[in-house]
Amino acid sequence: MKEIKNVTIEKLDGHELDKFEALIKVFEEVFEMQNFSIPSRKHLQGVLEKDGFMVFVARWKGNVIGGLTAYKMDQYYSEKPLAYIFDLAVLRSFQRQGLGKQLIQAITEYCQENGFEEAYVQADKVDDHALDFYRSTPITTEEQVVHFSYTMENKHR
Repeated sequence: MKEIKNVTIEKLDGHELDKFEALIKVFEEVFEMQNFSIPSRKHLQGVLEKDGFMVFVARWKGNVIGGLTAYKMDQYYSEKPLAYIFDLAVLRSFQRQGLGKQLIQAITEYCQENGFEEAYVQADKVDDHALDFYRSTPITTEEQVVHFSYTMENKHR
């Protein structure tokens, strides 16, 4: 695996909306999100400023080429919070060069330094690339789970 040089991994603060929007565009491209409409800057600014929301980006030559988002989850089983990694993506032309692993390392180091109990991520059973990637990182455990969703639709239209 060839590692790309001069990549910066950074945790965004609430004032870096342009970088956050650039990361969402990376997600849109990598996840092939058809007919996606980015929410308003006001909404995204509010999300970015939330204490329980974390964004890490990989930048190369000033451009966001990947990143991840995560949520801090306080728990009642422990006084230490959990981190749920929600999305992680790297532009295709930069994949398989160690950036995803650097992003995982950045959030796990952040969580360790800030008293989190663990960080976790889920991947679809049919997404072989994601499963292979996460299995190549220094995971502690792997569990087989089934994810159930409840979509909130207005049924009185």
